[in-house]
Amino acid sequence: MTTNKNNLIGRPFDDLVSFFQSIGEKKYRAKQLMDWLYHRSIFDFDSMTDLNKDLRQYLDQNYSLHIPMSTKKERAFDGTIKWMIDQGKSQAIEAVYIPEKNRGTLCVSSQIGCLIDCPFCATGHQGFNRNLSSAEIIGQVLLAKQDLQNEFKRDDLITNIVFMGMGEPLANFSETVRATKILTDPNGFNISRRRVTISTSGLVPQIIKLADHVNVSLAISLHAPFDELRNELVPINRIHPIESLLSACWFYAKKQNLKTVTFEYTLLKNVNDLREHAKQLAKLLKNRPAKVNLIPFNKFPGVVYEPTPPDQINEFRNILLESGIMAITRTTRGDDIQAACGQLAGTVNNLAKKSLRQKLKKTLN
Repeated sequence: MTTNKNNLIGRPFDDLVSFFQSIGEKKYRAKQLMDWLYHRSIFDFDSMTDLNKDLRQYLDQNYSLHIPMSTKKERAFDGTIKWMIDQGKSQAIEAVYIPEKNRGTLCVSSQIGCLIDCPFCATGHQGFNRNLSSAEIIGQVLLAKQDLQNEFKRDDLITNIVFMGMGEPLANFSETVRATKILTDPNGFNISRRRVTISTSGLVPQIIKLADHVNVSLAISLHAPFDELRNELVPINRIHPIESLLSACWFYAKKQNLKTVTFEYTLLKNVNDLREHAKQLAKLLKNRPAKVNLIPFNKFPGVVYEPTPPDQINEFRNILLESGIMAITRTTRGDDIQAACGQLAGTVNNLAKKSLRQKLKKTLN
């Protein structure tokens, strides 16, 4: 149920400290509230027994603890789970949980739709409506955590968070940063900073800016080793070409002492998967703190591209390895429920009608 009350979920610790001080309360109330929300999964003010009764009543009358609702849940053959999450006005986003032997990764969305419009991505085909708030981003984590806990009777199944769902996280900079702070804060979810990954198509000024705000893992949707091809596959490259993008990556890695920046590379048959592409990619990344994730292309309705055969993927990877570049091939997960990389679509009322540069200028924050 939606409400007009301000939602206290999604506010970082410092923000909650200021909030409680503004209503005449001590700053330790921020830690108490976050403990109830993110450690004990309690979302009813009246049940927060270490808050005095008057404060509980005041919060209940004036504020909410709203978590979004899932309108559809699907489970893949391999155990991957996808939630369709209501965002109002007949719109929905998707979040995906990927279980593995020693970890469980939750892939969250940062926007309703996406502005970048990469032609091999289902989200881009949906257009763009708006940014998600920190409350809506964190709400995905809380929804998934509760659902998994109810099913498996464990609250520790989510070990990693990746901003690789719908949207470009760095085009929603401030809310992505606010959510990330809650994910890594000991008062919040207390997830190791190296287990939280922000993925970006390459918004260079925001990558540089990010280094001053959070210290988490960085992934770059590269998908091509030279500008002419990347202009076609990742249109933001027309604004921020590869040379400037890589400079921003090395700056972030040095400032945050990252061992590696991850470069995502979706292989498209006869488009970016040839031997010369692998050699050019190796030349770009050689002797740099770089790791390459090779992603088999996952088809979706309306797309013209085809996946690269597995033996050709292996050849591409071997060229990188022989050049000293760390490279792995990502295992496709959840493709039978359209939950694999590049397949998330949701339901989007498209409002993006202007050029990429104009659209980004209006949404960067």
